[in-house]
Amino acid sequence: MTYRRVGSAGLKVSTLSFGSWVTFGTQMAVDNATKCMQAAWDAGVNFFDNAEVYAGGESERIMGQVIDELGWERRSYVISTKFFWGIHEGVNLKNTLNRKYLLDAIEGSLDRLGLEYVDIAYCHRPDAETPIEETVYAMHDMIERGWATYWGTSEWSALEIREAYEVAARLGLRKPIVEQPQYHLFHRDRVENEYASLYKDFGLGLTTWSPLASGLLSGKYLDGVPADSRGSLEGYEWLREGLGDVERNDRVRQLIKVAESIGCTVAQLAIAWCASNPNVSTVITGASKPQQVVENLAAIDVIAALTPDVLAEIDRIVS
Repeated sequence: MTYRRVGSAGLKVSTLSFGSWVTFGTQMAVDNATKCMQAAWDAGVNFFDNAEVYAGGESERIMGQVIDELGWERRSYVISTKFFWGIHEGVNLKNTLNRKYLLDAIEGSLDRLGLEYVDIAYCHRPDAETPIEETVYAMHDMIERGWATYWGTSEWSALEIREAYEVAARLGLRKPIVEQPQYHLFHRDRVENEYASLYKDFGLGLTTWSPLASGLLSGKYLDGVPADSRGSLEGYEWLREGLGDVERNDRVRQLIKVAESIGCTVAQLAIAWCASNPNVSTVITGASKPQQVVENLAAIDVIAALTPDVLAEIDRIVS
């Protein structure tokens, strides 16, 4: 495993990391989660991603229990969670980034995780109804109280990130250091174009998610939706239309040939491609079985095989 700084911050995370979206509390419980996290740890992963809303808080609870059972020293790993959607009904409890919600939500997450602090706290989506100064102050205070070490954003526009950064700079508050955007071969514009000035101006880091396009780039959906896949899960029906996209699956078939030419799977090719972007701090991978973890993380050895000619062929296929 290799390690990269999160943008211009001093914090280093594994180039490939492990997240719990969809899987923890939905596809697996503590026993299998333990096996998956141990497999990731054994491969050198030090960054583990979560969110308050995943499985209604159960994902955080499972991850916290796994870490406790494995006995990892707190200093040895980096963990994150995210806030916006909320897990309780009521005013000020959902779809907001106001101060009341944020400072209550972090306490709930820490309780479920069984931790005194998280390393990165993200604002999971922007909130047009809360003044940006209020949100920035709340995230600053979250860090000052020792509940988080850094903060960032997830799926914010470049304009919204710039505004938050400039507000923090003007008021002498903790600045956001990282954005967590979707990034894969079929979803590139925001990372490669919209955010381009933020890397240079602010040293923005990226912890990207969905390198396999929710599994499409694994090749498992070429002949339909398997019964044991995330595309078949109740509540994730919105994924199925994209997974069955005929044109994209035809492109996946072509990518399989590229992967075979350099001795890897198409999933490893897709993950390595994301990590080959120098602005990406870490690529968050997910899996429901330990053998999937091992296979995905083997992509770290594929990055060196992505020569200019290979990258040009990939671009030709997906463009």
